[in-house]
Amino acid sequence: MKEIDTDLLSIQEVRDALQRAKEAQSLIAEMNQEQIDAIVGEMAQEARKSAADLAELAVEETGFGNVPDKTMKNLFVADHIYPAIQPMRTVGMIHRDEELKVWEIAQPVGIVAGIVPSTNPTSTVMFKAMIALKARNAIVFSPHPGAKRCSLEAAQRMQKAVERAGAPAFSIQCLRIPTLDASRELMTHRSTDVILATGGTAMVKAAYSSGKPAYGVGPGNVPVFVHSSANVEQAAEAILRSKTFDYGTICASEQAIVVDQRVKAQLVDAFVRRGAYMLSTMEKDRIGRLILAPGGGLNAQIVGKTPQIIAEMAGLAIPSDTAVLIAEETEVGKSFPFSLEKLCPILALYTVQDVQQGAAYCKKLLELGGLGHTLGIHAEDAGVVEKFGMEQPASRIVVNAGTTFGGIGMTTGLMPSLTLGCGSFGNNITSDNIGPQHLMNVKRVAYGIRELPVTTESVGIHVQEALSDQTHITRETVMEIVKRVLAEVQRS
Repeated sequence: MKEIDTDLLSIQEVRDALQRAKEAQSLIAEMNQEQIDAIVGEMAQEARKSAADLAELAVEETGFGNVPDKTMKNLFVADHIYPAIQPMRTVGMIHRDEELKVWEIAQPVGIVAGIVPSTNPTSTVMFKAMIALKARNAIVFSPHPGAKRCSLEAAQRMQKAVERAGAPAFSIQCLRIPTLDASRELMTHRSTDVILATGGTAMVKAAYSSGKPAYGVGPGNVPVFVHSSANVEQAAEAILRSKTFDYGTICASEQAIVVDQRVKAQLVDAFVRRGAYMLSTMEKDRIGRLILAPGGGLNAQIVGKTPQIIAEMAGLAIPSDTAVLIAEETEVGKSFPFSLEKLCPILALYTVQDVQQGAAYCKKLLELGGLGHTLGIHAEDAGVVEKFGMEQPASRIVVNAGTTFGGIGMTTGLMPSLTLGCGSFGNNITSDNIGPQHLMNVKRVAYGIRELPVTTESVGIHVQEALSDQTHITRETVMEIVKRVLAEVQRS
C-alpha cells in the first residue's frame, strides 16, 4: 500500500479547517453583544471546570511543569482574563463621542490563526479562543507537535462550550496533524486574517514574514534588579515563588538577578532559607553545559523540569527540598549560558556596585535575548523605579512583585493576558498585553464640526485666478465670483 505524505495531508487539513472557519465566522459576525457575552461566559465556565483535567493531560504529554501550577494557569483564564474582558463592547456601535461627533463601530477581523507552544498549551488555547470569540472571530489552532493531544482536547472542550451557548460548529478548531508545513499554510493562506503566534523565535519570525497582520511574542530573558532600598525578604519570596511556578515555563519568569552589593549577602541568605541552592564553580560548569543544546539553542530536556532532575542529568546530588539552582555570573553573552533565557528553575546572580551598573547589566541581558519583554525591580526608592521605567528597553516593568505573575496581570494592574507584546524593541507590532481589542477593526464615523478657515490672501487668490482667464470671462461669471467671495468673507 502506498504511503500517504503526512505534510500533504496536514496542508489539506488546514485548507479544510479554514473553509469551515469561514462559514462559522460569517454566522458569528451576525451575533449581537448579548449573544457573544453568553458564549464567552460559557467558555469561562468550561475553563474553570476543565482546569485540572487539562493540566494533568498537558504535564503527561509534554513532561513540562507540574499539575497544580498548570491548573492555576488554566484558572487564570477563567478567573482573571474573563472578568477583564467581560465588560468590553465588541459588537456594533461601541462608543459615541457627542462632543467631537465621532462614532466607533467594531468589526471582527475574521479568522485567527493561533500558534500554540508546548510549554503552556492548554491555557494558551483557552485564552486565545476566548479573546477571538469575544471579538466575533473564528480561530484555527496549530499546536506544537509535542502538545497536540492536550491542545486538541482544550480546543474541543471550548468548541462544545460555545455551541452550548449558541455559536456555530467549527468556531474553534485545532489541527490534528501539526507539521511545519501546516503552520506555514495556516499563516499564509488567503483565508487567514490575523496571526496570534506564541512559540520559539523561529515561529514568531515566520508569523511576521507571512504577509499577514501578526501578534508575535518573542523570548523573555527577564532581568530583575534588587536595589539597596528593597524589602529584601519580600523580594526573595516574590522572586522564588515566581521563578519556580510551573518550573519556570512562563516566558515572563525571572532569568537573572542583578543585586546591589550592599544587600547581596542578605538576599542570598533569604534565598537559601527558601530552598535555593547556590552552585559551586564546578557545579556551575556542569549545569552550564546542560543549558544549551548542541546547535546552540535552549536544551529542551531541561525545560520545565525540577532542580533535582536537572542536577541528576548533570551528575550532581542536591538536597531534595531544593526549589531553584542559582549560579553567580559576571559575563553576559551567548557564550555564557546562565545569561540566556532558561525556562526552568535556574537563575543567574550578578552583583553590582550601584544603580548605574545595575541598569547597564539589565539592559545587556535584555539586548541579549529579551528586548521589549519584561523587567523586574525591587526597590522602595521611587526615583530608582522611575529611572528604570524611563531607560530600560522593556514593555513591562514589574515593581516589587514576581515578574511571572506581574507581567501577565495576575498581581498587577496590567491587562490580564497570556500573550505579551514586545513592541518595536522586540520587532513586535505592539507592546500591549493582547486582548479582544487587538482582534477587531474599529471603524470611525466622523461628522464635520468646523469650517476650513479662509484668509484674506485666499480670497485675493480667488479673484486673481478668475481675472487672469480673460478669454472665457463674462459679466455673469464675474458677478457669480464676487458673490461667492463676499459669502466666504462673511463666514470668516
